[in-house]
Amino acid sequence: MGPEIVVPVAGCMMIAAIVIFPFLFKSRERRELHATLRAAIEKGQPVPAEVIEAMTRSVKTPPTRLRDLRTGVIWLAVGIGVGLATYFGDFIHGGGDFDGFGIASIPAVIGVAYIVLSFFNPNKEPRV
Repeated sequence: MGPEIVVPVAGCMMIAAIVIFPFLFKSRERRELHATLRAAIEKGQPVPAEVIEAMTRSVKTPPTRLRDLRTGVIWLAVGIGVGLATYFGDFIHGGGDFDGFGIASIPAVIGVAYIVLSFFNPNKEPRV
């Protein structure tokens, strides 16, 4: 098995690990927190306010205009960065085909979509 097989497979496995492991760790943490709460309630002990606050803090809030705008700007910047890397990489090496612009357009279009959604999102950023 040569590097032409190992490198892409290792790359895909690394991307999968980056996506999957945070979910696994978060799930384990929540499971342990629930077990601790269950044991405390069964023993008749009061649940501390910090624990309840920690549980409610992890609940996802609906997207806001500011969050959509920030996400859109980040995706747009990633798309522009990939496009510039493609342009300068092909320009310096003399390829001239600029194949990466198609790939760069994907995050750029996602960014534009988030920016457009930020204008239509009725949820404003909560005041703290």
